[in-house]
Amino acid sequence: MKEMMERYVGGERMRIPLQITVRNLNLPEAIKADIHEKAEKLERFYDRIIRCRVVVEVPHRHQNEGILYNVHIDMTVPGAELVVRREPNEDLATAVRDAFDAARRKLEDFASRQRGDVKHAVEIPLARISVIFPDEGYGFITTPDGREIYFHKNSLLNHDFKHLEEGMTVRFAEEKGEKGPQASTVTVTGS
Repeated sequence: MKEMMERYVGGERMRIPLQITVRNLNLPEAIKADIHEKAEKLERFYDRIIRCRVVVEVPHRHQNEGILYNVHIDMTVPGAELVVRREPNEDLATAVRDAFDAARRKLEDFASRQRGDVKHAVEIPLARISVIFPDEGYGFITTPDGREIYFHKNSLLNHDFKHLEEGMTVRFAEEKGEKGPQASTVTVTGS
C-alpha cells in the first residue's frame, strides 16, 4: 500500500511518499495510524526526506517461539539512503517505536554531518624530551611553547625507557599531577 504524507514548505503543499509494506500479518489500524504519526514527526524533524518506506513483517515462525515482529525503515534523503534494521520484538507497538527511534537518530546524525557538526579529531601535542633521569625512572618533556611536563617511565607506551635520548620527539596526553602538569601517556615519534 502506497500512501502520501502531506507537508507545507514555504506555504506550498508538498507530498512525501510513505510506503507501508506488510508481510504475514494483518496490520491493526491503530498501528497503521501510529506509523503515520511517527513518519510525520520524522518529516517535521528533517524536512528533506524524499521517500520513507516502512516494512512490517512476521518472519517464519519456529514451533518453540512466539510471534516476533520485524520493522524496517528505509529513508531516501538528498545524497543518501538511510536504512534501519532492528532486532525482532514480541510486541508490535514496541517494534514500531524502536525502529522509528533508531530512524530519528540516523536522521540526526545525517543532518549533523550535512551541517558540518561532525567532531574533528584533536591533534595530540608534540614535544621533545628535555631531561631524563634513567636511574630514577622519570624525565621531562618540553612543549613548543616552552612548558616543562613531567613523565614517568610507566607512561611511556612504545619505547624502552632505558633507550630514550634527550631531543627525541614525542606525542603526549597531559593531565594535572600533584606537583603540576604531567604526561599520562608518552609516545615516541622520532629522534
